[in-house]
Amino acid sequence: MSCLVAPSLLAADFLNLKQAIALINRSDADWLHLDIMDGVFVPNISFGFPVLDAIKDILEKPMDVHLMIVEPEKFIDRLKSSGAYMVNVHYEACTHLHRVIYEIKNAGMRAAVTLNPHTPVACLEEIICDVDMVLLMSVNPGFGGQKFIPNSFDKIVRLKELIDRKASNALIQVDGGVDLTNAQKLVFSGADVLVAGSAVFRSEHPEEVIRKLKGM
Repeated sequence: MSCLVAPSLLAADFLNLKQAIALINRSDADWLHLDIMDGVFVPNISFGFPVLDAIKDILEKPMDVHLMIVEPEKFIDRLKSSGAYMVNVHYEACTHLHRVIYEIKNAGMRAAVTLNPHTPVACLEEIICDVDMVLLMSVNPGFGGQKFIPNSFDKIVRLKELIDRKASNALIQVDGGVDLTNAQKLVFSGADVLVAGSAVFRSEHPEEVIRKLKGM
């Protein structure tokens, strides 16, 4: 079974977003990954609801929204109206994570929790059966184009062991420095969903890169 691929819009040409969405639509990509940053939780500001609203009527793939923001629970209903399919919230940003996860689910969306590189997978022991996906950051969040953190391979293995031990159905997603040089090992380690930004949108043949990533 091939993995899922979610190209990250953060690496696209923002002067040509319509062409970027057309590329995603005709490609083998499964989802479109959307990084929303607030300049507080991470040291960068990206884009927000105007971009989601602008693309929702032309995007033919599900929106995988990664919230790198404080107090993400404030925006759950707004995300639903913007067409989000999967909503990722950071473990580090949620004091009451269980409550937030179920607010997302009760709004009719899939719920995921994201871990920064320094956060151990053991912290998900009590919630792993409640989430649809876990996103492991393989770079420090906030900027695209960063170098992959090699320890991420072992972290994926540990997360997969936790998922199996708890009989959870959670998918494992990896984001940060993912490309054709490490994708196969990521999938072998247990990753189900690969987020690729620069590797896709800065390639001369982005559709071919997506096809190759899916074949890992």
